[in-house]
Amino acid sequence: MATGCGGHLRQCGAEPAVGVAAFPGASEVGLPSPPFTPAGPSAVRPRNRSKSSAARPQGVSRAVHAGIKSLYLTPSIKPESNLGIESMPSEMLIKVFSYLDAASLLAVGCVNRHFYHLANDNGIWLKIYSSCFQPKKTIWKMKSEQTETVSLGCAALHDREPGYWKKEYIFKQIAVVKSRVMQLVKPVDPYTGLPCKNKEAMKASGLSWIIVLKDKIGKEHVMEEANLSFKDTSVTILWHSTDWPCLDILSTLKLFGVIPLLPDQSRAGSKNGPRHRSLIAEYRLANLTEKSVEVGADKLVRLFYLNSGLVVGLWKVKNEIAFVMTSLHYHQLFERSTLGSATVKYALPPHKPLLDDVDPEYGLHDYSLHLDMHGRSCTYLCGTFKSLFCRKDDIADEYLKLTAVSLKDNTKHLPLIGTPGLSWETNVFKGNVKDCYVMDVTLLDEIGKPFWCFSAPVCMDLSSKASGLYDYMGHIYTTDYADSEGKVYVELVWLEETKEYFIVNLVLYLSTKKVNDWFGTNY
Repeated sequence: MATGCGGHLRQCGAEPAVGVAAFPGASEVGLPSPPFTPAGPSAVRPRNRSKSSAARPQGVSRAVHAGIKSLYLTPSIKPESNLGIESMPSEMLIKVFSYLDAASLLAVGCVNRHFYHLANDNGIWLKIYSSCFQPKKTIWKMKSEQTETVSLGCAALHDREPGYWKKEYIFKQIAVVKSRVMQLVKPVDPYTGLPCKNKEAMKASGLSWIIVLKDKIGKEHVMEEANLSFKDTSVTILWHSTDWPCLDILSTLKLFGVIPLLPDQSRAGSKNGPRHRSLIAEYRLANLTEKSVEVGADKLVRLFYLNSGLVVGLWKVKNEIAFVMTSLHYHQLFERSTLGSATVKYALPPHKPLLDDVDPEYGLHDYSLHLDMHGRSCTYLCGTFKSLFCRKDDIADEYLKLTAVSLKDNTKHLPLIGTPGLSWETNVFKGNVKDCYVMDVTLLDEIGKPFWCFSAPVCMDLSSKASGLYDYMGHIYTTDYADSEGKVYVELVWLEETKEYFIVNLVLYLSTKKVNDWFGTNY
């Protein structure tokens, strides 16, 4: 009777029995070779599965299966862990990097320290610099000058520290964009005192705005996709998404101006390229519905106003974020959106008052007001009011009173175009919150410089008093706005017959502290 598993594997005839060692890999696992069983009639036995299973050692069976698996399932050559692009020679990597553009080269430098040093190679960046900023054609006319240029180029590679031409390229790109933007913002609108081509300057620089929501555990959620609405003196930005984080876990919201570090003149800056962030404002979102002011609502959303012109729209059903909207005034917007850092806001330069000892009412007269009232998508009023003044006797409660539209002078009463409402939209829904609008105020001093500027969403409240004007019989609505520099009061009357609003009273109140700091007076 055959021993081991040989008798179970032998065939009838003179062929030798097939032992465990015949399986590839059996010897590697240290199995003993089965004894040789001579062929013959006595070796032939009827197969009895129960006996053969009992006769086969369990360790041998497992080892046989392990040997087969190691042969067919395990690759013959195991890949080395250090095989990759990082293991390539530095000369070969520099050759690969030389085919990248500037933005991709900067991105490669962020992978690790080794790539950073290789991506600073002066030869690569000098090539990029020369291709972007071509030398004068006269340099290449004579052979002697051409030879001199090549030698200077070699000196520029060897005598400069690594990364020199990268810095030169970046600084040159920034200087080119800055020069182009400065040319656009030079012309000033005499009515607003602001640059005429603000919109063109922002597009030329690739300027955009993002919001960063931070939750209580420190995770940041960046919202970039936004709809822009440009007006005469402000830009309204609306962010909407289907992936807003839960409102209960959010702690802060930061507003940034973002500008590409290497703007491409032929197309808009890539979002994946290097960009500079400038902090504009920061807001606290904890207990939003309790600590902020609700300015309006419609069937779907409620609007909550935070300071500095920010509105958060919440769904009525879930009380979660539907959209975020802000309105930014053009005055020094470009500086605030580009000259700050990711953690510190841009500090406005201090104003030096121009003293005047001759005028006894210096700082009280010749103000000009430009007022815009819009609902993001449409404009309800755009007007300019000249020669606003305040007498010394009218200074009360530390405020100067400037009346642009008086109740008594019905010749200056102004109708609104359409019914005020603040439009909003998301990926699925659109709406309009009635009796809300964005107020843009641009107040210029007597020499035409911006004195007080803001853009903020406001609401119209129904007044309980009846109209005392004979020319207007209808409901009275009021709008109030206030900040540290002044206040605005607007009174409107609704005419049911013509279905329109009329502004019958418009008054600005300037803080005496603001006036004294600006003009160097002591009111």
